[in-house]
Amino acid sequence: MRVTRNLFAIAAFAFAGPLWAYQVTGPVLEVTATKIVVQKGKEKWEIARTPETKVTGDLKVGANVTIEYSMTAKTIEAKADKKK
Repeated sequence: MRVTRNLFAIAAFAFAGPLWAYQVTGPVLEVTATKIVVQKGKEKWEIARTPETKVTGDLKVGANVTIEYSMTAKTIEAKADKKK
C-alpha cells in the first residue's frame, strides 16, 4: 500500500507541471500574441507567451497583472573536458 501511494505521488508531480514556478506582478507595458512586457520597479520584464498560456481577465496595456512563469531548458550540450 505504501509503495502505491509513493508511486501515485511521483506521478502526480510528474504531470503537475514545473515544480519551481516564479512570479512577477506589475502593470502591462506591452502585450502581443508571443510576449508580455511588465514594469517591475524600475525594470521591464519581457516574458514569452504561447497559445497554451492561460489568461483570465481583460489583458491589456495598463492592466495590473500577476504572471506565473517557469524557466525550462530547451537543449543542453555537455562539452568534453579539454585536457592537455
